[in-house]
Amino acid sequence: MPQAFVQRHVGIDSHDIQHMLGTVGRAALDALIDEAVPESVRERRLLELPGAQDELRVQQRLRQIAAHNKPHIQMIGLGYYDTVTPAVLRRNMLESPSWYTAYTPYQPEISQGRLEALLNFQTCIEELTVLSVAGASLLDEATAVTEAILLMRRANKKCASTTVLVDADCLPQTLAVVNGRASSAAFDVVVADLETEWPSGEFFGVVLQAPGASGRVRDNGPLIAKAKAGGAMVTVAADLLSLTVLVPPGEQGADIAVGSAQRFGVPLFFGGPHAAYIAVRNGLERMLPGRLVGVSKDAEGAPAYRLALQTREQHIRRDKATSNICTAQALLANVAAMYAVYHGPEGLRAIAERVHQHAVSLATRLASAGFAIRHAQFFDTILVQVDGTAIDIVSRAAESGINLRLVDADHVAVACDEVTTSEIIDTVVSAFAATDASVREVSFSLPRSVMRTSEYLQHPVFHSHRSETAMLRYLRMLSDKDLALDRTMIPLGSCTMKLNSAIEMEPISWPEFASIHPLAPPDQVVGYRQLINDLETWLAEITGYDRVSLQPNAGSQGELAGLQAIRAYHQSRGDNERDVCLIPKSAHGTNAASAVLAGMRVVVVDTAPDGNIDVADLRKKVAAAPERIAAIMLTYPSTHGVYEPAVGTVCELVHSVGGQVYIDGANLNALVGLARPGRFGGDVSHLNLHKTFCIPHGGGGPGVGPVAVREHLAPYLPGDPQSQDSDEPAPVSAANFGSAGILPITWAYIALMGGDGLVHATQTAVLAANYIARSLDPHFSVLYAGPTGLVAHECIIDLRDATKRSGITAEDVAKRLIDYGFHAPTLAFPVGGTLMIEPTESESLAEIDRFINTMIAIRKEIDQVEAGVWPLESSPLRQAPHTALQVTADNWDMPYSRRIAAYPSSAQYGSKYWPPVRRIDGVHGDRNLVCSCPPPEAFMTAQPELVTTQESFS
Repeated sequence: MPQAFVQRHVGIDSHDIQHMLGTVGRAALDALIDEAVPESVRERRLLELPGAQDELRVQQRLRQIAAHNKPHIQMIGLGYYDTVTPAVLRRNMLESPSWYTAYTPYQPEISQGRLEALLNFQTCIEELTVLSVAGASLLDEATAVTEAILLMRRANKKCASTTVLVDADCLPQTLAVVNGRASSAAFDVVVADLETEWPSGEFFGVVLQAPGASGRVRDNGPLIAKAKAGGAMVTVAADLLSLTVLVPPGEQGADIAVGSAQRFGVPLFFGGPHAAYIAVRNGLERMLPGRLVGVSKDAEGAPAYRLALQTREQHIRRDKATSNICTAQALLANVAAMYAVYHGPEGLRAIAERVHQHAVSLATRLASAGFAIRHAQFFDTILVQVDGTAIDIVSRAAESGINLRLVDADHVAVACDEVTTSEIIDTVVSAFAATDASVREVSFSLPRSVMRTSEYLQHPVFHSHRSETAMLRYLRMLSDKDLALDRTMIPLGSCTMKLNSAIEMEPISWPEFASIHPLAPPDQVVGYRQLINDLETWLAEITGYDRVSLQPNAGSQGELAGLQAIRAYHQSRGDNERDVCLIPKSAHGTNAASAVLAGMRVVVVDTAPDGNIDVADLRKKVAAAPERIAAIMLTYPSTHGVYEPAVGTVCELVHSVGGQVYIDGANLNALVGLARPGRFGGDVSHLNLHKTFCIPHGGGGPGVGPVAVREHLAPYLPGDPQSQDSDEPAPVSAANFGSAGILPITWAYIALMGGDGLVHATQTAVLAANYIARSLDPHFSVLYAGPTGLVAHECIIDLRDATKRSGITAEDVAKRLIDYGFHAPTLAFPVGGTLMIEPTESESLAEIDRFINTMIAIRKEIDQVEAGVWPLESSPLRQAPHTALQVTADNWDMPYSRRIAAYPSSAQYGSKYWPPVRRIDGVHGDRNLVCSCPPPEAFMTAQPELVTTQESFS
């Protein structure tokens, strides 16, 4: 019975395996693996993991774990608030595979639905903050503030200072992350209570919190003006819901606004995943970190969405990148966007006013009973002075099922939110042992100077989907525009788009996981801690490392955490001069950027003709300055899709001069159960749970990037962002356990598969890649292979020769795959003019064969162009993708038929995917940057005139 899930997760059965082995020319699966994986790294020990369990038992066990969590009423605040996820959004977006299995929209023609949703998010942020351009989400508020600080330092050309001034009333996790990044990012931090003092000196930037962590609301206009007069730029970390009633940062003169969109319908999730936001004034849009959705046009001139300014992305710019954001929180940003669409401006304001009135009611009753309210102006959070009774009050509230914030022995903070009711306020008042007998007359109101008067969310999209029927249809319409894993194989190399099983996904919506505040008392999160401890133990066993931290909430953050651990380790030994990070050209694209952002200097190591690291060049680079070598960052198997046999030599060479070995876990799907990086030379690795361990990509996030280390680096793993211990290592994320809310997915996957199942998954992933490589080899050149002629779990198809002969590019092939109903492989990475293909273990033989047959058919189409049968510009490859509107038009002047255009394969006859737009002009979108929802008439005027005469139907 336990093996049943393994058979559901792995798409090929024993009969398929024999057929595929025959094609590859190997007798047995074990023999294939033994040939592919070098003996120097190969392990044959069994993984010491619990045995595989069936779906019912795993779900029962997760129910038992969840039962140890206590989802109290959460009134702790500090950037995390309970909210109501509308059921229509939870069921049809958050829990829908058409949304959560989608990949980052690098192929925009098949991503128009999620791009429109993200554009809604950007428009919502722009209008609430009153700033010109917003990004498509960042990882969390604390790291978003850090990104804003780095942006201010880059953009402020008038100020030579390297110091940023941060208000002491910022969220404590923000202060912790900012201080932790300051050293490696080469800026200094001055923290001061700007309500009472303004330190002397020059600052390139100032960071304010609105409302403050204490709940205080103030008019930030004078502080912003003072900062500007001193030559500083200003970032305001603003609560998004409050901006419906309070003056927005843009109207007060701020340059940048950042914050969290969590309270727009995204569950607490014990700290994440939550979408952060960033918005900037005019002139800063091309410096924005992270992803940006823009409006361009397609080949017909119709409006079309795409990721704008993609060349800013971390994996493209490598060591020139200015941001550590490679992943975003697209799925959660889309939930927040649709929350705004569903409620509209009136609904959001009503929620905000209700939240504020509850806070006013509580403050009034407590003040009437004699308690001092520290701030007369607040939005949702009040700070109450209680003179030594704070612990008793918080304890009484917890006994009644309500969590309040213990600030210190003399102060308690209470945060109201969307789920607060009058009955809850009554219970809180009782916890304070307050009577309703008035000791003194008191009232609280916000002055006009801080109240918003401007309109917001005026675009029709925020007024058109009020009913559940309308919202349901809008979500369906958007998802129908996209290609996600629920429709087709996504053969993206290095991205591992495998099955995200429904049984793994289901628990994340349970209240015992979804409704837990990250600062809830330890006795309320026993279940979460058990699940986290299990995962840390299991991942350490799988990787061969000694310790694991689950805090990094993206692969990029995991890289940064690992490199910061290396840096701190060297500094603890007095090796402050070690600042060189060696990075092979075959390493993952984010590595170089992370090294620079960790304060290291990148030295690139060449690739040998066989695709492996050029060991001779490595020796030369090491010998040039051995005392400066801090680390080498390897990706294993490399992004060339090869198990490099010399990896042991590479590790030994770096270790011999005192350097550390970082092994990127992006391709761990080719190692699980076969080799352990912590045992064949690695000192540290980050893992991508959204790749190897089944957390879905969600259209570009959420991700989880745990960092695993050997024992000597363990003291330098990320620290708790709420810790008061100055000796604790710096955190890299706002929440101690990062995106804890989606960890049940990985826990369930490992429990369902067991050690044997995980090994089988790895073996079949390697078999599938070699089957594709061998099947396509007569038609396309496979760029790299190991010494035995085998690839790892992915292969690179080289189209450069075909391009020289025919003019057809790898991009043309990627777009033509859309007509066949496929998402394209990874385009032009790591080698330009190529496609990197990774089938994973989850695809069936039928789907793999359909992809192979499609690529062979496209090869024949390229031959037609090369032979002159089809002119290049009017070939189906250059014209791809073809829309329904195009092939049903009255005029058709292409040298190929409409059927070839739209139905090139008979496999599509019963399930045709129609792209909503033709090929998109990326250059136009970048030159004419539009990053908010276009007016409806833009779509009306762009459509071809419809002929409605009787003759048109004859």
